[in-house]
Amino acid sequence: MIFGLFRKRNHNQIIVVRQYEVLTSMAREPVFYTGYDVPDTVMGRFELLSVVMILFFRRTRSSATSGQELAQEIVDAFFEDIDYSIRELGIGDNSVPKRMKKLAGMFYGRLESYATAMDGNDRAALAAALRRNIYPKTDAGAASMAALADWMMDAEAHLAAVTEADIATGSATLPQPGKLGQKVG
Repeated sequence: MIFGLFRKRNHNQIIVVRQYEVLTSMAREPVFYTGYDVPDTVMGRFELLSVVMILFFRRTRSSATSGQELAQEIVDAFFEDIDYSIRELGIGDNSVPKRMKKLAGMFYGRLESYATAMDGNDRAALAAALRRNIYPKTDAGAASMAALADWMMDAEAHLAAVTEADIATGSATLPQPGKLGQKVG
């Protein structure tokens, strides 16, 4: 009986799964890969998953304690998913922790640089940070990263209007991305 006290409590599992599915399905929207020129690669998908997780994380920072706990559980699910994906790609068990540490550092680095740009309402800085992360070895993607930065700013405004009830039930949504050069409504 006392050992039950030490088990991980996850009363929010259904809510976490529901919200995580919404967020990951948004990161898989084909328009990001075809219209916004995000490479459809393992790292390109990591970048977009990071973007949507960061947007959700930023929204829940002003939520009640339960919203913040939910956000932490969703970020935990994100990293569990990455761990699983790395293993599915055939990375050996001994290399997984090192890669996970690197990917976590990348995620939190992106969180910091994107937050700085978004807090300052600096779309150009956000687009530059996206380009550095998504196209690290080339100068490509300037126009499409500006459009992605616009979508992120619009998505943040959209999430700001999401109610606490929607956060608490895992029902928060993100706006659909428009085609490149088309303002999202």
